[in-house]
Amino acid sequence: MIKKILYIGFQYEYGIKNDGDGLNKKAWHDTFKALDYEVESIYFEDYEHSELQNVIINKAKEDHTDLIFFALQSNQIEFETLKTLKDNGFFTVNFFGDDGWRFDIWSYKYANFFSACLTTEKLKVDKYKEIGQKNIIYTQFASLEPINHVTGAEYKYDVSFIGGISHYRKWFIQRLLKKGIKVECFGTGWENGRVSYADMENIIQSSRINLNITNSVVYDIRYVLSNPKHAISLVRGLKNQSEIKARVFELTAQGGFTLSEYVPFLEDYFSIGKEISCYTNFDEAEAMIMYYLKKDDERESIKEFGIKKALEHHLYKHRIKEFMLELNKIKVGM
Repeated sequence: MIKKILYIGFQYEYGIKNDGDGLNKKAWHDTFKALDYEVESIYFEDYEHSELQNVIINKAKEDHTDLIFFALQSNQIEFETLKTLKDNGFFTVNFFGDDGWRFDIWSYKYANFFSACLTTEKLKVDKYKEIGQKNIIYTQFASLEPINHVTGAEYKYDVSFIGGISHYRKWFIQRLLKKGIKVECFGTGWENGRVSYADMENIIQSSRINLNITNSVVYDIRYVLSNPKHAISLVRGLKNQSEIKARVFELTAQGGFTLSEYVPFLEDYFSIGKEISCYTNFDEAEAMIMYYLKKDDERESIKEFGIKKALEHHLYKHRIKEFMLELNKIKVGM
């Protein structure tokens, strides 16, 4: 039975201290502790690359940990380090959160150096098995616990978007503006800038409609032709597939009505049209925004059902409880 966990990842968002604790740290490290696991941590920011490899191996041996949980985001850990841990009988797991576009260029290189892998991409489960990683668990992103869930909050914004700026997102928002729909945007690159998790929750609850817009390659011909750079990004872009990400769970769990770009298997987590609403292109998004701004009762009903589903099934504590059952089975069978 897994009780003692060594967590290895960034402490801060992308390693930038001024941006505060990162989502991975909050989602996994902090939630493990909240669920009464004994957790020690090694953070990437605290060590030079070569030193980090030795610190991990020595810490694992000293603590006799039951599980070494990695949240790799690039090449922070050497293959030889992972091989040494695995060869010495340590149970190692990594959370792969971008397999929709990174499996074929990154994840597959690391997969077999771990005892087991977690992926958020359903379509890649068989890919892991094909390369020899049989201990693959399909899981998903989720939301942190709401800080201050308020029902019936007064609306400040008709429409809001929270997320870093990108060429497509900027085009999408500007096009809505031309249609007479004002969207208040928050995140890196927007005029309002980054916001704290507490502020994000307040924004979500204060918005009639919360947009979830893709950051992947988009083939809308109007977007592609609107700027030569967009055509170049279409050819060179690595993010060529939209994925389920944390935001759709955060928007609902933290108290908002969600209008999200549709991505495959989203219906496995929400009843579309009852708990969230989805669009497949800009024109649908525009029409649905106009519709839901007028249909208060329908929008509020969807919002409340979405909140209930997220709080009961889509917090990080739910994900951990689910995949830890599977990891315990794998560890016992090894």
